[in-house]
Amino acid sequence: MDFIFNEELISQKLKKFDSPDRISMQYENFINSAITFLIIPHIAKPFDLVLIRRTKHINDKHSGEMSFPGGKFDPQIDHSYLDTALRELEEELGIPKKKVKILGCIDDHLTPKGFIITAFVCYVNENQKMIRAEDEVKEIVKIPITFFANKKNFKEKTYKLGNDLIGVGKFNYRSPENKLYVIFGATSHIIVNFLDTIYNLGLMTPGCRRITCVDIKDRIIK
Repeated sequence: MDFIFNEELISQKLKKFDSPDRISMQYENFINSAITFLIIPHIAKPFDLVLIRRTKHINDKHSGEMSFPGGKFDPQIDHSYLDTALRELEEELGIPKKKVKILGCIDDHLTPKGFIITAFVCYVNENQKMIRAEDEVKEIVKIPITFFANKKNFKEKTYKLGNDLIGVGKFNYRSPENKLYVIFGATSHIIVNFLDTIYNLGLMTPGCRRITCVDIKDRIIK
């Protein structure tokens, strides 16, 4: 596969947010959030994914981690999870929603800290200017999709939960400047879900699944 950006291919294989075939999570005491799975297309080479390293804050459970632009759903200002994703994208990277093309949605994913993540796959022009909000974003990192598509770069551990096999994976990306970025948990699982959905790569260990709200509901502080 050349992994050149193909809008038609990607949009056809993704699901709509309200599709009955999309895994959608809602659970008491869990926090719903939304992110933009942001693609930077190129004409003659594979597309990039845009991730961020979050600025460290004492009271932020995910501070310092690698993630996609996004945040908590705010019922006071957001009419939908898509509103959340696009609002956070503009706040964190300075990209206005009119510059964003939405392609579709993938399954919801869960963090062990009780955040349910709805991912909207989208793209912007490769020359789109990005201005990070320093109090939220420590670094903007663009990573070629070919890195994630290489099975050798995905490490997954499995463990038994009752009669089920649970998979927990990560990527260790080293930039051309020799900086190491560890991409783990829900962020890595969202990338794997995208690659398996669009390109049928089979990165996830056969027979295993991801955690659900029911698996960790007793660990979430009410």
